[in-house]
Amino acid sequence: MAAFIKAVQTRTSINGITKLFTNLSLTPPSVIESPKRAFLRSTPALHCAFIHFTSERRDLMEFFDDPKNWGKNEIRVGRSWKKDELRLKSNSDLHKLWFVLLKERNMLMTMEEACKDANEIFPNPERLDKVQDSMSNLESIVRERNRAYHLLETGETGERPGKLVYNCLGLRFYYQMGQHSIPKFVNTKWYKTHMFGYGGYATRKFLRLYREKLWNNKRRARTRNKNHVAMLIRKFPNLDLEAVKEQFPDVDIEKTKASKRAIGHTVPV
Repeated sequence: MAAFIKAVQTRTSINGITKLFTNLSLTPPSVIESPKRAFLRSTPALHCAFIHFTSERRDLMEFFDDPKNWGKNEIRVGRSWKKDELRLKSNSDLHKLWFVLLKERNMLMTMEEACKDANEIFPNPERLDKVQDSMSNLESIVRERNRAYHLLETGETGERPGKLVYNCLGLRFYYQMGQHSIPKFVNTKWYKTHMFGYGGYATRKFLRLYREKLWNNKRRARTRNKNHVAMLIRKFPNLDLEAVKEQFPDVDIEKTKASKRAIGHTVPV
């Protein structure tokens, strides 16, 4: 008796499932359609909530721009991402945006080389600079979050340690340390590529000439700004000196105003 009741229940459930698929099917009886496809077509509001369909493009055209932009001299594009905007994004959004920017950069570099080979003008070359600026800002935001997380959890920044060292030319730079499988005192390859410290007459002469060059560049820039301010005062006597002083803080405004270049050949009234 129990086996008979179980068989009747099984038959009833099978009939119910068959009726369900029959009601969901919207195709004529002559067309055979799978129950899964019929269910997805009959309930669009339901399956769109948990199933996402996107077109797959896995060909080499992903490395090229939209064909409608080919041959144009100018393309309307937006600006780069700012740090304040990226700080509002979540980590998953930043991860997705990084790959979007990486894909855009690869496309722009491919189009630049293609235009160069075809002797054509690459439209809006500043697009590559905007993408690189966005990627740099995104990387700095991720570094900020990693540093804050490690400081909160361990009290350290979590970044690679480093120190300021001098190379063989006597120039100072920041060296980031790394881990090596060979100890430092027996790693001859590392010593050949990382020669810290300097000495000798040639290096001291190079440093003297290099410092002289930096000083001359600084002196020329200061003189150039002074002459520029003098010409502004000469052409515009009613110039706002406070604004000029704010823009050129290394120029003595009062001394420049009394110079011959600022006064000119006219007699003051």
